[in-house]
Amino acid sequence: MKFIFDLFPVIVFFVAYKTYDIYVATAVAIVATLVQISWTWLRYRKVDKMLWMSLAVIGLLGGATLMLQDELFIMWKPTVLYWLFSTILLVSSVFFRKSLIQVLLEKQLALPKSVWGKLNASWIIFFIFMGGINLHIAYGYSLDTWVNFKLFGSTGLMIMFVVAQVMMLGKYVKHPEEDKEIIAVPVDDYSVENAMVKETIEDTKKEKDT
Repeated sequence: MKFIFDLFPVIVFFVAYKTYDIYVATAVAIVATLVQISWTWLRYRKVDKMLWMSLAVIGLLGGATLMLQDELFIMWKPTVLYWLFSTILLVSSVFFRKSLIQVLLEKQLALPKSVWGKLNASWIIFFIFMGGINLHIAYGYSLDTWVNFKLFGSTGLMIMFVVAQVMMLGKYVKHPEEDKEIIAVPVDDYSVENAMVKETIEDTKKEKDT
């Protein structure tokens, strides 16, 4: 259910596009993101900063698509978010000597400093790649192909990337005597990686414990 909730704006965008058109889908996605933030606040009394960034980006680019009747603005939205995330990870690592991936996962993983650095770098590269492939699909293929890729292609690539990382880092998973449930606050339709990483790690722990 958590995974579906994180993908909620993307799913309703896809359904609205298939039922109506890109402009109705864009408006629906903006509303869905607002609903997602509202529910998250009511449930956890806190909203992840990246979810606010997602709202800002979809509000700006989605609003431009609706006002100018140009779908290219909303098609740029995933790339802007991916490259924004990669920039944040890079700047925090280079200028502040702080790995945000480590901050996110250090309670579940005990890694050498060099491995944390490689993990952070891998996310930076992955986000850059995802931003680039989104533009390739947006400019090289039809709008219908891009919408399909937005839900199925990008999500599939994200799952494969996360699973590959979890398999590689499985030996570092901590096994405290009493594990507490991990609550991952949804970030964005493309920041679902937060929840996916945490939930996949939790599943790995349960399998090893049994």
